Amino acid sequence: MGARVVVVGSINVDSVVRVEAHPAPGETVLGLDVELLPGGKGANLAAGAAAAGADVLLIGRVGDDDLGRRYVERLAEHGVDVSAIAVDADRPTGQAFITVAASGENSIIVVAGANGGIEADAAARAIPDDAAVVVSQLELAPAVAEAVLRRGRALGALTVLNASPVSPAASALLELADVVIVNEHEWVALGSPADACVTLGAAGARWGGVDAASGPVDVVDTTGAGDAFAGALVAALAAGASRADALTAAVAAGARATTYAGAQPWGFGA
Repeated sequence: MGARVVVVGSINVDSVVRVEAHPAPGETVLGLDVELLPGGKGANLAAGAAAAGADVLLIGRVGDDDLGRRYVERLAEHGVDVSAIAVDADRPTGQAFITVAASGENSIIVVAGANGGIEADAAARAIPDDAAVVVSQLELAPAVAEAVLRRGRALGALTVLNASPVSPAASALLELADVVIVNEHEWVALGSPADACVTLGAAGARWGGVDAASGPVDVVDTTGAGDAFAGALVAALAAGASRADALTAAVAAGARATTYAGAQPWGFGA
């Protein structure tokens, strides 16, 4: 196991509906099936980093409901330290509503739920002194990401911002992050920062002058592929991997994540 990775991020239950093609505005289409799956960019990233061998602590919130409890149990079963996940008695566990077309492409609507109760100062205080890598993303309020990255800097940890979903506030956070992970659209929206780690879909990824290609895979669902990429990247960096080796491992993890339904390769069980 590498040095400790601390992820502060969202925890959502994904309601996934499969369709032949995404509806146009005002159009109604018939869904092929629907499934509840684990998601949330923070939880996805943490689970991906744990699967890659990292020692991972996830800081977040779930509702006082059955799905939240089951989700926390499953994260623990898959190697994530869940001791810093709080239960919110006033909000339900966050949810994402996802449609997946036959092509594998998805569209997503996120409802914050308990994630909206995460306070910036509390999140920063929950980061332990032994954190070697501190990761935040933008499904939480920008103020939370700022406090988390500042705390990481104060500890001397490697700070990582997965700047997704991108927003105008993300630009102000770039200077606090040692590593910025974005897709092509987010990279352009942020002004094309020179040293960002950019995912390129089926083409792989690039990071500065380093490129990694993705091998051919049978795409089932692209949901969570970017989170799997980010999780594997931070796990490799925590273990001391070079930029090239970390990027290669991350691209492979992102490609694997497109070969199964949902953001993580496991469900909630019975």
